[in-house]
Amino acid sequence: MTHAAVTAPSVSLRRFGASQASDVHDFHQVVLGLDGAMVMAVDGVAQRIDARCAWLIPAGARHDYAGLGENRQLVLDLPAATLAVPERLFDRARAVIVDAPFTELVQRIASHAAQGVDDTHDAPADDLDVRRFHWDAAARLGAALIAGAGMQGAEAPAAGLDFARIDRWLRAHLSEPLRIADLAAHCGFSMRRFHQLFIDAFGETPHRYLQRLRLDTSLTLLADPRLSLADIALDIGFGDQSAYTHAFTRRFGLAPGQWRALRH
Repeated sequence: MTHAAVTAPSVSLRRFGASQASDVHDFHQVVLGLDGAMVMAVDGVAQRIDARCAWLIPAGARHDYAGLGENRQLVLDLPAATLAVPERLFDRARAVIVDAPFTELVQRIASHAAQGVDDTHDAPADDLDVRRFHWDAAARLGAALIAGAGMQGAEAPAAGLDFARIDRWLRAHLSEPLRIADLAAHCGFSMRRFHQLFIDAFGETPHRYLQRLRLDTSLTLLADPRLSLADIALDIGFGDQSAYTHAFTRRFGLAPGQWRALRH
């Protein structure tokens, strides 16, 4: 199957027919079951997908799939280096078990998509309402995966950093200055060794990853009208609202106040 270039995360509802099909694409993908079931084989390993499990598919991995009767899935297309998730999460195909809170999140996002927001999945890139939906939904799904809701079966590597544990630590300390030496010592490595292992696991330096993580987290916080932009800036570790606004605008093309004002 041929795909248009994907440059930002996107979330869509899909149904798969009974005839087997195959696909390969240059972005990562997460296939989450909603209703019914389907079978997917990635690099020759088959797994049934329903509301209790999902596939994490690396870019470039061939996957064969077919629906089992009536079915519906929520699919996250995730180009590398867009959303803040450890790159090693997609170092191989992973079939993961999802728990009840994660399932509820998937259902909420699917319900929002079914109400018409996602009907314009193929709309022009300047459709800001749709763009905000995709980024917000992707950020919530990514955070839930790393929080552990969908990580059963996606064990940490035998060597190197426990990327999921470090990511969770960073998310829990967003408002604090990042002290690489302290984090390296906590993980039992020298600072130089930790820095290299971090790049191997996350695909970029700790400070660059943390910057994306802070901005991704702010997408969810912007949905809470009780929080001022100044509150959000401090909560995610920016020195003031101006610094946050500058970084957010450079990343997403809109100021956070404009992003918040888009249609819900």
